[in-house]
Parts: sequence; C-alpha cells; structure tokens
Amino acid sequence: MEVVTSPQPTPYAPIGRIPVLEVSPVVEGGRWPAKAVVGEVVPVEATVFREGHDAVSATAVLVAPDGSDHSSAPMSDVAPGLDRFRGYLQPDAVSGTPSDPAADWSFRVEAWSDPYATWAHDGVIKFAAGQDVDLVLAEGRRIFERIVAPDAQAARSPEDAATLAAAARELADDTRPPEARLAMATTAAVKDALRRAPLRELVTASATYPLRVSRPLALAGSWYELFPRSEGATRDADGTWRSGTFRTAAKRLPAVAEMGFDVVYLTPVHPIGTTFRKGRNNTLDPQPGDPGSPYAIGSPDGGHDAIHPDLGSEDDFRDFVAAARAEGMEVALDLALQCSPDHPWVTEHPEWFTVRADGTIAYAENPPKKYQDIYPLSFDTDPAGLSAEILRIVRLWIDRGVTAFRVDNPHTKPLDFWEWLLAQVHAERPDVIFLSEAFTRPAMMQTLARIGFHQSYSYFTWRNTRAEIEEYLTEVSGPQGSVMRPSFWPTTHDILPPYLQHGGVAGFAVRAVLAATGSPTWGVYSGYELVENVPRPGVEEQIDNEKYEYKPRDWSQADVIGVSTLLRRLNEVRRAHPALQQLRDLTVHPTTNDQVVAFSRRVRAEHLPATGHPGSQDDVVLVVLNLDPWTTQEATVLLDLAALGLTRPDGVEDQPFFVAHDELSGATYPWGTHPYVRLDPRAQVAHVLKIGLA
Repeated sequence: MEVVTSPQPTPYAPIGRIPVLEVSPVVEGGRWPAKAVVGEVVPVEATVFREGHDAVSATAVLVAPDGSDHSSAPMSDVAPGLDRFRGYLQPDAVSGTPSDPAADWSFRVEAWSDPYATWAHDGVIKFAAGQDVDLVLAEGRRIFERIVAPDAQAARSPEDAATLAAAARELADDTRPPEARLAMATTAAVKDALRRAPLRELVTASATYPLRVSRPLALAGSWYELFPRSEGATRDADGTWRSGTFRTAAKRLPAVAEMGFDVVYLTPVHPIGTTFRKGRNNTLDPQPGDPGSPYAIGSPDGGHDAIHPDLGSEDDFRDFVAAARAEGMEVALDLALQCSPDHPWVTEHPEWFTVRADGTIAYAENPPKKYQDIYPLSFDTDPAGLSAEILRIVRLWIDRGVTAFRVDNPHTKPLDFWEWLLAQVHAERPDVIFLSEAFTRPAMMQTLARIGFHQSYSYFTWRNTRAEIEEYLTEVSGPQGSVMRPSFWPTTHDILPPYLQHGGVAGFAVRAVLAATGSPTWGVYSGYELVENVPRPGVEEQIDNEKYEYKPRDWSQADVIGVSTLLRRLNEVRRAHPALQQLRDLTVHPTTNDQVVAFSRRVRAEHLPATGHPGSQDDVVLVVLNLDPWTTQEATVLLDLAALGLTRPDGVEDQPFFVAHDELSGATYPWGTHPYVRLDPRAQVAHVLKIGLA
C-alpha cells in the first residue's frame, strides 16, 4: 500500500497590535531550528511598523530550554524606510535540560510603541517651529514620570537610572528656559539609557522560534584527515607492504596537535572486501598486496561495526582515541553507508540492496564513473530494519570514543532517514557532531543542514577568482549561515583542484589562509604540508591516490617546505581571535587589483568573553590576500571603516589613525582609509591583521 506523507502548513495567527513580520533566523516557519553555538553572536531580524507616525521599536528575547526568558537585546532600525530591525542574542549554554536533553533554546521578537521616541522627535520639530512649547514640555513630564517610576528604575543600572532621574528633574524645572529643558531630556546619554531599558507600550510578541545551541566545535574547529593504515606502513625488501596500525598512527598525533588541529579525522577503519577490489590509481587489476579502498566496506572479518585486523583491535582503537584526547584533540570517523560485495549484510540482509533485472546486485555508479567494489544501500524495502542497524553502529562508535562523524555522500540516502537518525543521536548525545560530505546541488546541501547536519563541505574548493571568492564568502556568512555551516577544505583525498595542481608552495599557502580565515571550520588532508600536487591524468585527483595504496610520508620535509609552520600559525591566530570563530559578521572590502582580495571579521566588545567594560575594543581581523601564487601584486584597499568599527577623525582624510598588526609576520603598520599593500608570494602571500585604535 502506498503511503503518502503530508507536512502541515503553519496554523493561522492574528497579526497583533504592532505587526512583527519576516522574523529571522527562522527555518521553514520554525519547522526546524536555526543553528547557534555557545557564545555565538546570533543576529535576529524582523520587520516592525505600525499605523500613523508614532515611533516603534523592538526587542529580541532569548528563551532558555526550560522555557524561561534568559536575556534580551535592543533592536535597531538597520534599513530606514524599510522598517527592518536587528538585534543580537548570545546563548551561553548548549540546548537541553536535565529532564529533557533534546530541549532547544528559542527566541521571539517583541515589538512596541515608543512614546519617548515619538515625543522627542515631535518635540524638537515643534520647538523649532515655535509650536505648542508648553504642551510639549507638559507631555514630556508625564512620560518621564513613567520612565522614572520605581519599578522601571529598579530594572536599570545605577548609572542609567541616575541619568534619567536627572533628565526628569531638568525637564520639570520651570525656572530654566524651555529649550534647555528639552535639550536635557533628549541628550545622547538619555537616549542610550532608554535604548537599554525603554518605556514600552502596546507590546506585541512574534511567535517563538526554535534555536538549537550546540557546543562551539559545531561551528569553529580545525580538522586534520589521515589514513591510519599509511602512518607507519613499511615495505619489506621483497616489496611486500605491512600496514600501519592505530599504534603507529598514534605516533603522528603529537605533530598534528602541535600544528593546532582540534579534530583528527579517520577514513573508514573497517574490513575491506576483495571482490572487485580496486588497484593503484583506481585500476580494475589489483596486484597482490594492494590494500583496496577503505570505502569498500565489509569482508568475512566483519562490516561497519568491525575493525580491519591490520589496524589492530578495539582496545587499540580506544587507545588511539585516548592518545588524541591527551593531545587536546577529538576523533572523527568516516560514516560511509555502503558495502563491498563481501559485506556480511549482502548474505544476511539482501533486502537492503537493489537487485537489477539480471538478478545481480547493483553496484555504485555516477555515470560514467563506476564503483564495482561498492554496493549502495536501498532504504525502501526494509527502512525500519536498516535504519535501526545503522543507529546501532553509530552508537557503537560513539561508545568507542568517536565524537564526530564525517558522513560520506549523505545526499545519496533519503532525507527522512537522516532526519530520524540525527534526531535520535541528538536526543542521546547532543555533543556528537555530523559533517556532511555532499558536493552537490544547493537545495540538497541546504536541506541536509536544515534537518540536522551540523556542518557541510562547501564549494570553496572551486572558488578561485576574486569575484568568486567575494561572492561565496558573502553568501555563506549571510542569512544562510543560520542553517548551513560551511567547512572549507583546500583539498581532500578525492579532490586536487587545478589551482593547487599549478600553484606550488605559495598556492598551498594561499588556499590555507583563505580556508582558515574564510570559515570558522576548516580542514586539511594529510600531506598538505608536503605540497602533494601531482594529479592523475584527466581527473582532479592526486596520482597514486591514498584510497588505493599505502602512502607513508617523509614528515621531516614538512618544516623545510614551510607550509606546516603556516598551518600552525593560522590555528594559533584563529584561537586568539573570537572574530575568526564566528561566521556571520564578514565584510568584503574592495581593492584596486583583481588579484588581491580583502575581507574582515568583527566581534563587538560587548560580545567578547570577560569584556564589555568601558574602554574595551572590538576584536577585528582584516585579511588581505594575493591570489596570484607566482607574481608580486600591489593594490590599494578601500576600507569600509564602519564595518571595522572605526570612525574617521575630523581633519585630513589620509591621516593614519589606526594600527594594523600583522599576525603572520609580526609587523605593525599605521593605516588610514585607503592603505597600500604589496604582497610577494615568495615571502608572504597575505596579511592577517589585527585592527586597533592608535
């Protein structure tokens, strides 16, 4: 019997006294939660207006998982004439309560009529025209009586309460000139105090929308991919290979940690089939000793719950996880839901596969590509049984210490399965992170993010020109960032883009800087430090691909080449700057050279940890990068000072008035609005600049 599912529309709700429309971040009307992490600055927007000319404003309210109001933030009109208001919320704990680990945070927007702003606006105009002066002052006194009422003052800071009380006294002093009384009641200090704790009328709330708050690694982290079988692999005199093991791979962990990576990501560690095993460089004629692709999962030694016997035992894997944690790193595992023809499921559960017209099980294809060593799973014959088995496997690896999964090709599995699986894991272990490896159409990538994937691989790998980079950085850091969190990878074990095939050491440096500063989450594939850039003819893939052979490396050359030193410094800078741990406050700055790209990230002082006091400065990082890996490039950068949190002083426009400290070279520059840069790729491909007041 055919079963048709039909999601229901959002139920009707009346418009309310003060309309609150087009609230964001909201995913499909609240069907799924928007994303945030602990400490992230979340921009909340809404369209707010009312009839007539009276002033309106809005407040963003953050609601804790237990349903109580946690905090609120004033919203400002960011598009005058369009009635678009924006404020910033900052959750300080992950979703969940002791009784309900899956309970989410939420937020709403409260719109309200602003009697003070209406009076101040009209009063200034009427005074200038000599109209109703006494009446304006009388109405102002009535408003200030409400502003300084004891219950209203109790909710304010002592400084704000004192400012407003003094303004009320001045306004009520009939011995002073009317103009002075109005001026004292409309100072910037008074308006700032009322912005923080306003007098509100006709308060109208929006619906309450869900916000899933995860731990910081769900947004910001640095990943390092390795094949454990290659680390410590040796070749005997007769040419026979011996696989590396978890124990030999663990010897690589201190060097990875020393480069500042947070996550070590392992390709599949399961038994590998022999039927249709692929040989070196994806050939169909494997030679004796070829290990096969770790993505051809399953043999008589077991399937997805088993460990390849060449790598060691379950205890060895747990020891590897413990060694990584001792170095301050977590372990991510590839979750590749496919099977070799030798997987136990093929005989135990043939209903989990697609049988073709000739009676054979269909192997994986992406025409003209063929993967004869892999059988894809079919989720439509026994979805409950297959789903339960996959959940069991995920739970098993979590029990073994895995706290993140890189999911291989999730776009080839049903979305309702992923929604179910991710919800099950979130309810039990909300700390576990899922990275989607779906280089596919935007609708699929974004929907995978909507239904629960924390992060996603991205199109960054193929964005090379200044225009492409500027457009993509703006896209991923905009409203889309409330749902899809991009992970920037210059290369993967599957992908060696043309830019890196021809860019040399400087090209690898360029892409590392872009990845590490363009997104809060980034990663590199083992061997990046050695500038492995020789392609297999005709494809965007390395020659002698590690998927099909052992690939031990001479790591002593890494420091000679210098890329590992850059990776280390980039991760240090990322940890030092909260601005580089955020996604959604990015500004592109124009330059006069198409080979030079510039962009900045900023976190305001009030949102920084242990700051918010007078005199503290915003954390602002400006990146200026030479995209040409071969030639020195010069440019003038046309800075958006407002985006940098800087105000140009009065006087000569070109007068330097702030300092730019290069976090890569250590140099400090006195800069103005239009700084000149010169970047020689043989010496330094980029400036990563901390911006501060002189």
